[in-house]
Amino acid sequence: MSFESKLGHFLQPVRAGERHLLQNDLALGPTPTFGLSSPDFADDGMMPRRCAGAGVGDNISPALEWTGVPAEAVELALVIQDQDAPLPRPITHLVAFGIDPAAGRVPHGAFAARASEFRFGRGSFGWIGYHGPRPVAGHGPHRYVFQMFALGKPLSFEEPPELAALASAMAGSLLARARLIGRYERE
Repeated sequence: MSFESKLGHFLQPVRAGERHLLQNDLALGPTPTFGLSSPDFADDGMMPRRCAGAGVGDNISPALEWTGVPAEAVELALVIQDQDAPLPRPITHLVAFGIDPAAGRVPHGAFAARASEFRFGRGSFGWIGYHGPRPVAGHGPHRYVFQMFALGKPLSFEEPPELAALASAMAGSLLARARLIGRYERE
């Protein structure tokens, strides 16, 4: 057993939890929901290896599809967080906004940092663009929460925003939200 696997087993009870997920930010308030799915995995199902982070998989963002977005939505924002990270707060794997609600879908790899049709915020560790699952080996399955937000006004930032700045900008213009969970585990 590798050192990483030993460490992962030791840390198994330590989990960030869902209370710090962006979707649970009380400033955003309660809103209706819409549908979010992926042809790559079922809700609460295992994500394919190609979607796992660099060094583990191909780091290709999964295809996503959405339905039931309110007609008055002008843009969507997407945040992916690992609620099972052995840290005080979830790891943020993607902050993206400027997504066209009428598109109804995005293909595989759409959230690579080089993608020009979306704008990106900063994830954990200053990440820009999609950074797929790469949980500590031996820590058990992690839940990656894809949180999509329908907004009634466009977001505007001079620099890629941190998660807190995105949440603050979304407050008051959030129309609806969606959630999809993908799991990933490294032995």
